[in-house]
Amino acid sequence: MHATAAGPLDGVGVVVPMGAPVWNSSVLVLDSRLRPVPVGVAGELYLSGVQVARGYFGRVDLSAERFVANPFGGVGSRMYRTGDVVRWIGVSGELEYVGRSDFQVKLRGQRIELGEIEAAVRDQVGVGSVVVVVWRDQLVAYVTAAVGSSVDVDVVKVGVGERLASYMVPSQIMVLDAFPLNASGKLDRKLLPEPVFEVAVFRAPVTAVEEIVASVFAEVLGVERVGLDDDFFALGGNSLIATRVAARLGQALDAQVPVRVLFEASSVELLAARVESEIGSGARAALTARVRPERVPLSLAQQRMWFLNRFDTLSSANNIPVAIRLSGLLDVAALQAAVSDVVVRHEILRTVYPEVDGVGFQEVLSADRVRLDVSPVVVSESDVVGAVTEFLSAGFDVAVEVPVRARLFAVSESEFVLALVVHHISGDGVSMGPLTRDVMVAYEARSRGEVPGWAPLEVQYADYALWQREVLGSEDDAGSLISRQVGFWESALAGLPDQLDLPADRPRPVVASNRGADHSFVVGADVHAGLNDVARESNSSLFMVVHAALAVLLSRLSGTSDIAIGTPVAGRGEQVLDDLIGMFVNTLVLRTEVDSSESFVDLLAGVREADLQAFAHADVPFERLVEVLNPARSQARSPLFQVMLAFQNMEQSALQLGDLRVAGVDATAVAAKFDLQLTMVEQFDEAGAPAGMAAQFTYATDLFDESTVAGFAGRFGRILAEITVDPSVRLGDIDVLTAAERSNLLSWSAGGRTALAGASLTAMFEEQVGRTPDSLAVECDGEALTYGQLDAYANVVAERLTAAGVGP
Repeated sequence: MHATAAGPLDGVGVVVPMGAPVWNSSVLVLDSRLRPVPVGVAGELYLSGVQVARGYFGRVDLSAERFVANPFGGVGSRMYRTGDVVRWIGVSGELEYVGRSDFQVKLRGQRIELGEIEAAVRDQVGVGSVVVVVWRDQLVAYVTAAVGSSVDVDVVKVGVGERLASYMVPSQIMVLDAFPLNASGKLDRKLLPEPVFEVAVFRAPVTAVEEIVASVFAEVLGVERVGLDDDFFALGGNSLIATRVAARLGQALDAQVPVRVLFEASSVELLAARVESEIGSGARAALTARVRPERVPLSLAQQRMWFLNRFDTLSSANNIPVAIRLSGLLDVAALQAAVSDVVVRHEILRTVYPEVDGVGFQEVLSADRVRLDVSPVVVSESDVVGAVTEFLSAGFDVAVEVPVRARLFAVSESEFVLALVVHHISGDGVSMGPLTRDVMVAYEARSRGEVPGWAPLEVQYADYALWQREVLGSEDDAGSLISRQVGFWESALAGLPDQLDLPADRPRPVVASNRGADHSFVVGADVHAGLNDVARESNSSLFMVVHAALAVLLSRLSGTSDIAIGTPVAGRGEQVLDDLIGMFVNTLVLRTEVDSSESFVDLLAGVREADLQAFAHADVPFERLVEVLNPARSQARSPLFQVMLAFQNMEQSALQLGDLRVAGVDATAVAAKFDLQLTMVEQFDEAGAPAGMAAQFTYATDLFDESTVAGFAGRFGRILAEITVDPSVRLGDIDVLTAAERSNLLSWSAGGRTALAGASLTAMFEEQVGRTPDSLAVECDGEALTYGQLDAYANVVAERLTAAGVGP
């Protein structure tokens, strides 16, 4: 190559053109898969041509690494991998030096390209030359000032922070008069002065907005102290919790705070700076106690539950059951009083849903009309599971009975089983937390002869139902929130296939029984940590990475590319809903187009955008969405999607009643509302490091055997492991087969074999010609040859080849 200009140091000079290839040589700028990169995109520089050596003398290992086969040259040609990262400049055909490919490091779980950081620092005002190194698990940037300029370290840090992720910003920037050079004029990194690191100092929030952001982080994530440098995701946040943070910041600041802002500026300091400009733009109406009309309407989520219950009051598909074994001296009177206290506290537990002219509404009964009797029912140890199962599996008629039941089974004087079931119209999975806590508080107080000392609830569920309709507005108003969000979903889900067909063991029944079973498996700690790395490096969340991997699995299993997955969202953005029992959970439909030719990181980028859009339009209840989109209905499957992905990141409440020993009772049949549901639970060690994930597939036994679902889990685990090793892997290259499966498939595809001793292909062909000369031998594009004609043509060709001197 010839250079039009050159920097003074190896990788630290001002970026200038390197020049172009000289005569009789060529250069290639390739990506990690040895494919040419577009103009302006950084890639690794490879040299080829007659002048390239064959390797290093006596260094076979190094030669194999640096002198590689040239996929664009002739047979046996080689090219030299320089390790330099460059890019083509415009249409000039010249190259620009970016950095070194071998300066990639892994720091605190993150893969970091030092050249990328150097480029960002170099672009800041006043910076001349720069080199970034890692010192004691810290990034340090050494810089020199440009001619006639000076370097303001604080300004450089801010500028780099606006361009790169927070973990890529150097913790220290050292300004030098000049870089130490070796005898050949290149940078001598060993002679760079060792930095003196300051002990990490907690930076407390200063402004009112920073204090609000920090307090919301602390409240939602359960963290005692949050400072300016703390990052939402590093503290344990995820894309599902982000919706709650956005809602609460919006309420506190009277602003519209989109969920995606948290992904773009996830530290307290950066997020406060982003949302400060939105203050006063108008948050949604505050959720407070409402004036009740004569008939309180159902919430939008309740409408579907109410319709399904009117259709079949005997079904237990929408029961939320809990069964707990209590061992020890139980104060039955205190328990009875505690249960009554909770029913008084939560109106939703004493609400029935009658109808007028075919429309349901909420009717809150007075506390004296509702009593959950927990007088002990004597049952033997051998019969207790059956008795509990029967109790929990009974249906509700929510039009005339309250949506909660409780029963206490006495196995002995010191062994009891408390069974509790709530209908989905009045509760959700998250509601079990407030319900459990309130029972514990009330029992503890009643055991001491006192009443519970809890603060009154600010709102009840009926207030929420009225507020929800006020906030969403009318669908007849094109400018209302619900109209805008419905419009988004109509576009996002247009043309969605009615059904995802996975390889099932049995045909889909006409009516789904909702019977299910569970298959549990574990994602190891190494893969768990690797998935977190992928999430951080792609500025996404662990949920999004797992969602993308599940979409790959479903695409490979179904042979289709249009994949829809459902996911639950808590729907409790407002703080006053934290302690309330009720039906708040909503279901989002996450649609993904899986192209086997794209890389996983490319798929993840699309998944991230689709998920953020879905979370930003999460106010439309799924039940209403089904009505609006009106897909083909069937009692054989759920509408819009048949596979659910659920993440359980929040700490689960455990029931503790005085000195009683409490244990769960497995007394309920597994219900399968969907063909397949994947539930993931993160686990961490004492130091807070990823310790693996507990995973579970709940599957419809109408369709699948346990062995089939175990195969799904194995394939899913292989996908997760492969993307942690190489997130840039092409989706079509991800291997979902075991070695045994591949061997079987190849042997099956080969068909049967017949031994023909001593027979050659030509002899067999001549035998066939003699046997059936007039039979059809070949046919192509409308032309056909018999065996006799084909034999004659073959002989003509053979004669011509022989005459031309061609031998065997």
